[in-house]
Amino acid sequence: QNAASPIMEELIAFHDHALMIIFLISSLVLYIISLMLTTKLTHTSTMNAQEIEMIWTILPAMILIMIALPSLRILYMTDEFNKPYLTLKAIGHQWYWSYEYSDYEDLAFDSYIMPTYFLEPGEFRLLEVDNRTTLPMEADIRVLISSQDVLHSWAVPSLGVKADAIPGRLNQAMVASMRPGLY
Repeated sequence: QNAASPIMEELIAFHDHALMIIFLISSLVLYIISLMLTTKLTHTSTMNAQEIEMIWTILPAMILIMIALPSLRILYMTDEFNKPYLTLKAIGHQWYWSYEYSDYEDLAFDSYIMPTYFLEPGEFRLLEVDNRTTLPMEADIRVLISSQDVLHSWAVPSLGVKADAIPGRLNQAMVASMRPGLY
């Protein structure tokens, strides 16, 4: 699915940024290796030159900084919690998830995976559930994630959120969708 949140758009842009850097480095290394294999000439004055050693020490450090700074910015953006509009509690169980809207009293439901024989054309196997979670659009939503029995993973890839549900531990994630849809 396409990105539906600003965090996921940033993650896709960072992926493209890092992939372009890796592609350029790989192309340069392949070119140098092919040059070394095909050329018989060696320049003896460059074998002991300190300027070249400085360049191949400083250049990788600069490249790592070019990758690390945007990565850290996105990392802090994913953990940024402003005043949430709504709080959703997701509790993982062996074969289903329980959801509670913490801001409202007695608003809780279980969400089970639909069996394959109940699926209609166009629905996805192992992704369709009997009770979908409905969340408002263009609002910051805090999701509190925990588990009752074993480790689980609560993820919505198009919103750029993935958190582990661990028994006895409460994890927190922020979700904000910018367009309506089924995620």
